[in-house]
Amino acid sequence: MSLTRSLALALGAAAGLSLAMPSAAQDTYPSRPVKVVVALPAGGSVDMVARMVGQQLAADLGQPFVVDNRAGASGQIGVPVVAKAAPDGYTLMVSPASFLTTNKSIWKTLPYNPEADFAPVTKLVNQAMVLVVRDKTRLATPAQVLAAAKAAPGKLTYASSGDGSPQHLAGLLFESRTGVKLLHIPYKGGAPAITDLMGGVVDMAFSPLPEALPYIKSGRLHPVGLLSDKRSASAPDIPTLREGGVDNVVLSAWIGLLAPAKTPQPILDRLDKSVKAMLRGDAKGKLLELGMEPAVDDAKPLAQVISEEIRLHAELVKAAGLVPQ
Repeated sequence: MSLTRSLALALGAAAGLSLAMPSAAQDTYPSRPVKVVVALPAGGSVDMVARMVGQQLAADLGQPFVVDNRAGASGQIGVPVVAKAAPDGYTLMVSPASFLTTNKSIWKTLPYNPEADFAPVTKLVNQAMVLVVRDKTRLATPAQVLAAAKAAPGKLTYASSGDGSPQHLAGLLFESRTGVKLLHIPYKGGAPAITDLMGGVVDMAFSPLPEALPYIKSGRLHPVGLLSDKRSASAPDIPTLREGGVDNVVLSAWIGLLAPAKTPQPILDRLDKSVKAMLRGDAKGKLLELGMEPAVDDAKPLAQVISEEIRLHAELVKAAGLVPQ
């Protein structure tokens, strides 16, 4: 055999090995612990869902799925960690919609591209938003909230989990639809926002129902109304804002599972299959009890939802006159 032919055969074998290695790695995935980034503090609804997902994936796939909370800057600390991670399935993200949709309109620049830097696996849950207050003697109904806001424009405060969060977007929507002016107070997550609301530091909050529901049930917070077309199966006693005379203030918040862009499809499919089994199985009742609706049967792929909501939220932010930071 000539030297040239021997070299060609050797190169061909090496090329075949290099092509086989990714497939083998996918077949044995996961072979080590997986990091699940949550760009928010522990304790909020996104963190709760991430831990449920992590437990399911660990039990199903045989390796630890460890939640890594990296809060701050409205997702701009934690989300880029996933955007820049190796696309091998060992760094994932459980994220609220806002970090992938509204942030693009709220900030002049982002350290990640919501549409190009991620491989969406699936939407996990949908969450109704609810307007909650501590002082139910003064702000018990939508009419009382509107009266207080109109009497002192820009004085009535509402807490959010950060600029561009679903809570912030809900406040913008409320202002846009009712013509009132509120004062936005951003926090580094839903849990500290709710804590300060209960402490009387702020007047109210537009909160995902799962974050507020325990405090509503205990009587520490009062629900003014859901930002929804209909009442929630998780809390049928809470009226909608529409029932209280405030129309067209409808907003829900979803939570999704994503991987870095270019993650191999077999890995994405494996994650998707496991998570959807959870959402259809034992977790369904628990999620509903917490105020979340499993999104397992949503018709649109998550990538399409992200693209559509980026454009819709941009229109809302523009209409509200909010200047990107």
